[in-house]
Order: sequence, then C-alpha cells, then structure tokens
Amino acid sequence: MPIVTLTTDFGWKDYYVAVIKGAMLSQNRDLNIIDITHDINNYDIVQAAFIFRNAWSNFPKATIHVLSVNDFNEGKTNFLAIRHEGHYFIGPDNGVFSLVFGTMPKEVYRLDFNKKGDFPLKDIYAKAVGHLAHDRPFQEIGLPAEETVSRITFQPVIGPSQIKGTVIHVDKFENVFLNIPKTLFKQVGGGRSFSLYFKRHDPIKRLSRSYHDVPVGEVLTRFNSAGYLEIAINMGNAASLLGLNLEDTVQIDFRTKES
Repeated sequence: MPIVTLTTDFGWKDYYVAVIKGAMLSQNRDLNIIDITHDINNYDIVQAAFIFRNAWSNFPKATIHVLSVNDFNEGKTNFLAIRHEGHYFIGPDNGVFSLVFGTMPKEVYRLDFNKKGDFPLKDIYAKAVGHLAHDRPFQEIGLPAEETVSRITFQPVIGPSQIKGTVIHVDKFENVFLNIPKTLFKQVGGGRSFSLYFKRHDPIKRLSRSYHDVPVGEVLTRFNSAGYLEIAINMGNAASLLGLNLEDTVQIDFRTKES
C-alpha cells in the first residue's frame, strides 16, 4: 500500500484538500494518505520547509511526499518531482525544496501538466502520485530540471566565543525555536559555560533536558527533538510572555577559559 504524505497551507475549512485526495485515490484506491499538516501559514514556505524537514525522514522508504505551499509563486507554474534517499517528493519549484534539503538532490524532474484547468493542482499531484504509486520508472515522470529556484534563510553568526541566532519557529505551545543546532552549540561552546541573552530578560545560564527540570512558570532552554535550541517556559507560553517573535535575535556568550 503506497504511502503518500500531504503538507499544505490549505487549512481544514475548505474543499481543496479533499479534492486533491479524491483525485489521488482515483489514480490508486490503495493509497495510504497521511496528513502531516494543512495549517502552514498562507504562502509561508519557510515554515513549511521547517516542519516538513523534521517530519519526512521518519516515514519508510518509497513514501511519496506532496509539499504544496505557495504553489503559483509570482504567477509561475513549475512543479518538481524529486527522488532522494529512497523517498519521492512532489511540489512547486518556488525554493521550498532548497530550504528542506539545503543542497538540492541530483534526481530532479520537471512535471508537465495542463495549465488550463480550474484547479490544476489536483491534476498535477494526482498524475505524479499515480505514476509513482504504480511503480513506473521515475525518470519517465518528466524532463530533467537543470535549474531550480533557490532560497536562503537566516544563518547564525559565529565568533570564537559567541553565537548570534534568530527565532525561526514558534510551535503550538509557544515554545520558541532558534536556528542554533546542537552540533553548532557544541562546536563553538566546547563545553564552556554560557549566557543566553534575549530581549531585556535575564540571561539563561544552563541547559535543561526537559521542561520539568525547572519549577512551573520558570524560563528554560533545551535542545528539542528536532535538535534545535529552544526557549520555553515550564507549563507556560514563552513566545507571548517573553515577547519573542519570528526573526527576533538572541545572543549566546561563552565564557573564556581564563574567566
């Protein structure tokens, strides 16, 4: 039973997701369609890439992933099919896959479709999913894509004893994700003590393993399941209470060995 995941900004109120699912099932009634999320903010490919990047690899190989956000970017109608690490990916050529993968995979094909339909996404995704679900040769899905759209995101600024980072995501519980992965923190920190500064709040000076390492209502920082540094409040809404928003900056200072 082929597995298909869906990640979109369509929401749950309208008929769009149902139409796409119905068109896919018309191609293959045995599809196992899994919703990753349809609550991506409208046209927000950065949020979509972050959520999808931390989800797709947990599915078994041969899974078909449909990532549909800001599909007709600037009026363009290019769509891609990608094979990478045994998985298949289908979605618009608007830079979202460059944010997911960093470096684009080698096997990338451009999809052909009828641009005159009332809801062309239905036909694009159903045709591509049907092709893959019926085990047709991947290289016959379209023509090789020699160039694709690329986007970049905020990267942390690194010094010998400092990291300047940015808020990249706020989850449902208002935990604040920073663009500082655990590997980078260890590389720069080298096991030294640190102070994490943000807004005008008192700095955080120790890592927690879980939210409950501090009393209810206290601020903490930890590495979450996605491997990113996070600012949170035990049983509280960190983003609202601390005034942290997307693209706000933070600073981590590591103590020198002499101090």
